[in-house]
Amino acid sequence: MNPAGSWTDDGRLAVTARVAIPADEITVRATRAGGPGGQHVNTSSTRVEVTWCVATSRALDDGQRARLRERLATKLDARGTLRVVAADTRSQTQNRELALRRMALLIKDGLAIPKVRRPTAPTRASVRERLETKQRRASQKRERRWRDDD
Repeated sequence: MNPAGSWTDDGRLAVTARVAIPADEITVRATRAGGPGGQHVNTSSTRVEVTWCVATSRALDDGQRARLRERLATKLDARGTLRVVAADTRSQTQNRELALRRMALLIKDGLAIPKVRRPTAPTRASVRERLETKQRRASQKRERRWRDDD
């Protein structure tokens, strides 16, 4: 199994064991990065922007698409496009890999189905221990109180 963010042999971005995004659905664009860097930053396009449309992807079934739209709602635009930007390094290649890995991890986290929490009752021993501790503590505090010896 390929880790999330790596390319499969057939040219798809691996997200999970069951989901891999075809390369033709992913758009990669390089632009000039801002910030310090002098002449280098003004002339090289090292900032990488990766976009992928959740709404029209062939890699997802309807349930997965709905889950992603709900879980990634704040990261999707009006058309259902996910956009990830990386400008961490001075290398366009490294920024592309970072952006693709981040996108794959975002999608993987969005597709994850959280475990259902089943509330449990405390054990009889833990209840008994809690009550005994409360009684000991109350008794200890009672003993510390000032008493008027009549």
